[in-house]
Amino acid sequence: MSQDIFVSVLIPARNEANNLKPLLEEVCEAMANEAYEIIVVDDGSTDATLHELRQIRNSGLSALRILHHERSLGQSTSLYHAAREARGQWLATLDGDGQNDPADIPGMLALVRGEQGRGNVQLVAGHRTNRRDTASKRWASRFANGLRRRLLKDATPDTGCGLKLIERAAFLRLPYFDHMHRFIPALIQRHNGRTINYPVNHRARTAGVSKYGNLDRALVGILDLAGVWWLIKRTRLNTHAQELEG
Repeated sequence: MSQDIFVSVLIPARNEANNLKPLLEEVCEAMANEAYEIIVVDDGSTDATLHELRQIRNSGLSALRILHHERSLGQSTSLYHAAREARGQWLATLDGDGQNDPADIPGMLALVRGEQGRGNVQLVAGHRTNRRDTASKRWASRFANGLRRRLLKDATPDTGCGLKLIERAAFLRLPYFDHMHRFIPALIQRHNGRTINYPVNHRARTAGVSKYGNLDRALVGILDLAGVWWLIKRTRLNTHAQELEG
């Protein structure tokens, strides 16, 4: 892994051709004072997403790297593949729809740098305090977040926020499964990592359509929640082996 790159910005994108150019321009502006790279995963898009990404890279954005799935494999798989290829010590994750604000990333990085030496901080989780979604989606999110917090006790108000700052090594130690991105705080804590919640901006979608509905999120979420609860209950990673001297 290159020591020159501190942050890898990971963006899964499926049919987001009209959102990527302005989003990537914002990322470059926000990261102007950092050693960074951008990895966008084209997750089996059927629109001009891949063409748009190539155009952007060819126009001079040398920090951009493009990964491509022939068919859609989902957000978690996209993030996992990008994390494996990333060269940064930290991963900043963003949704490809432009609703996350890249301007929040420097504040998250400053928080991590300020906490160095004070604890094992491995995740800064964004918390959308001004959700710009439909009323039904906000209600479903509040219900799911409340249920998850009660069952997993991860003390995270908004685990569905796509904007996160994660230590790469910690992320790659997590168990991979589809939809794992919704449980990253609980999984980090399962490995004794410290998580911090950080209020972030949230914006309305200006192009394209949402890839999820409330019903399909609920159906897969219940099974995943039960699986993650089982993983946490079965862990013994909250204790350490002590080396004896002499």
